[in-house]
Amino acid sequence: MEENKIISVEQEESSIDFGAIFGAMRKHKRLYKKVLAITFVVGCILMLSIPNYYKCEVMLAPELSSSGSRNSLSSLAASFGMKLGTGAVGNEALFPTLYPDLMNSVDFKASLFNIPVHKIDSVPMMSYYDYLVNEQKKPWWSAAIGGSIRFLVSLLPIERDSIDQHKVNPFMLTKQQTDIVELIDKKVVCDVDQKTMAITISVTDQDPLIAATIADSVKVRLQDFITEYRTKKAKIDLEYNRKLYKEAKERYDKARRLYASFADANQDMILQSARTKLIDLENDMQLKYNAYTTVANQLTAAEAKVQEETPSFTTLQSATVPVKKAGPARAKIVLIFLFLAFLGTTARVLHKEGQLKPLLGL
Repeated sequence: MEENKIISVEQEESSIDFGAIFGAMRKHKRLYKKVLAITFVVGCILMLSIPNYYKCEVMLAPELSSSGSRNSLSSLAASFGMKLGTGAVGNEALFPTLYPDLMNSVDFKASLFNIPVHKIDSVPMMSYYDYLVNEQKKPWWSAAIGGSIRFLVSLLPIERDSIDQHKVNPFMLTKQQTDIVELIDKKVVCDVDQKTMAITISVTDQDPLIAATIADSVKVRLQDFITEYRTKKAKIDLEYNRKLYKEAKERYDKARRLYASFADANQDMILQSARTKLIDLENDMQLKYNAYTTVANQLTAAEAKVQEETPSFTTLQSATVPVKKAGPARAKIVLIFLFLAFLGTTARVLHKEGQLKPLLGL
């Protein structure tokens, strides 16, 4: 009996008077209406000031330079989310997991400046750099702050540099070019699936056509860079073999002409010295021919090596102009604002009516 009494007393002490809480809230319902109405209007104004943006994604499956049982074992490990060795497959140093780092480099981003683009609702072409500098829509507060800062800076006695903004030197970018590189870093994102090694390139922009254009251009430039990297050594060997082939052919042609000229001039040869000279010229021509055929075979093998090292990419998802916007989710954000305003108003009302501490158990 005593234990039951103690439990009932504790329950009464710890119980929350929801009636009093709801009564306090109803008492200040005009405050709720005022706060929520103001919050709704302000939230709508803020959200309508934020421009729409669209997102385009491209997916690629790269060819990995691997062979034999090592490839099978690496593929099996990759299916479980693991990688074997040092992170490279076969003799390849530029593994797909490094592609995001490659795209994050200043050189790669600066190479996107001159891509020709045009907005979906206009025909005039412009560079991607000029579009990011002049055609980006901003919220009114951001534009107001930026305009004020530019006005104040213009009043200061600062020497302006005469650097041409259209000349890009990745080693020494201007302030404006650095800002555009940072903006591209937010707009262009590369991600690699650790298991399948599928490459996803996503581009976010205020214009759907430009988002698709840049996504396709980034895909092509990434493919070109990887192809150049994979075939660079083979192309150097090919050029060297072409040089050897040209020199060997010239030597063989020269030896063949000497042999033919000497043989024509000594058709009715009687002297043994002349016969010996002809044999020497024939042997020299044969040696030159053997060297020529050997180098020709090496040249053919070098050409085949370039083709073998050229990677292939399977496009899993091509760039398409997005129809629906990716954001902002204005309705959800306004609802969040209203919920936070409701919580804040409730906390203030309960604190004023002395119901906040019992609700929090204080």
